[in-house]
Amino acid sequence: MRFIRLEELKPGMRIARPIFSKKGVMLYDRATVLKDTQSIQNIKGFGLIGLFILEPAEPVPPMTDEDREFERFQTMMAFQIQDEMESCRRTGKTNHITQIVDSIVRQYGNQKDKVNFIQGLRSADDYIYKHSLNVAILCALISHTMVVPLSDQQEVVTAAVLHDIGKLDVDQKIFSEREVMPEDRIRLLHAEVGGFDLIGNLYASNPNMKRICVQAQHILEVQNSEEELKRMKSVIGAKILLVADTYDSDTAVRMDQPPLSEVLTLRKMLERPDVYEPEVVNALMNSINILAPGTSVELSTGEKALVIRTNPKDLLRPVVLTFSRNEIIDLSDRETYDDLEISDIQKTMDNRHVMDPDALRKFGFS
Repeated sequence: MRFIRLEELKPGMRIARPIFSKKGVMLYDRATVLKDTQSIQNIKGFGLIGLFILEPAEPVPPMTDEDREFERFQTMMAFQIQDEMESCRRTGKTNHITQIVDSIVRQYGNQKDKVNFIQGLRSADDYIYKHSLNVAILCALISHTMVVPLSDQQEVVTAAVLHDIGKLDVDQKIFSEREVMPEDRIRLLHAEVGGFDLIGNLYASNPNMKRICVQAQHILEVQNSEEELKRMKSVIGAKILLVADTYDSDTAVRMDQPPLSEVLTLRKMLERPDVYEPEVVNALMNSINILAPGTSVELSTGEKALVIRTNPKDLLRPVVLTFSRNEIIDLSDRETYDDLEISDIQKTMDNRHVMDPDALRKFGFS
């Protein structure tokens, strides 16, 4: 699987992931072949920057009904959040935010099982909307796992949907830059403050909404000051928002740079309990599937291995099978493997090592 920009699409290419409309209707299923230039022109009208395309001999990767629903929900809600943010900025009033939050909480705020948190590609034009949605979904999952009251859950999800609204006032190309320049950081800071003020006006009767956003941002601003961190008294909503925001920002799939892996992102947060509340980070790990069986990983020795059993008590220390020695290692056995750990996930966006027999025969290979 590889990403192809719209202008590079050609007839004969196969779509790797389903395409949904703004209303959540599936327009093209996986493995759909782009038969002619007209079908490509139709896709260009969907407002996408490109598609994930299957390699010629690559089989269609597995996708559960839950995964399909997650992508459908993401597409549909991102457009709704875009419309709502534009309306809030234009009128100074909320319009459909309650319905948006209720949909997110209803869908992902009472999950019994862990969710496959799928990161879709985002561009500078839609970064804020997709990021805000993902952060809101994560806040719903985390707050449910932490068993916070429904009113508090709705509050933090609402804050997550709107927390980046001020950033719409800056040039969106900033979100495609590998390195944000100092002057752009100042513009972003001023825009964020303006956004928090707007949130305060939108929810004048509920000052906690603005407080959640301001405190989450302030923790990041003072993260290098031990004294400032000790003095801070943050509400639980701010701690949840900070963890969700960091996780999505670091693991996001973007055109300009590769994402940080889930393992490295979690380890980054676990190593800073003064910044990221450990209870919240643990709730995140207990809400989404990370290092599930079948995940390829690299160990601290450089060896490659396959996760064969998760470890509910310590997510980052599962049971793995090494490729080179065909040896089963239980990383939870600290006495034997205390110096051995997973250094990273082996990310491959495709299954090129697996051949699709039907596709091969089609191209003349017996």
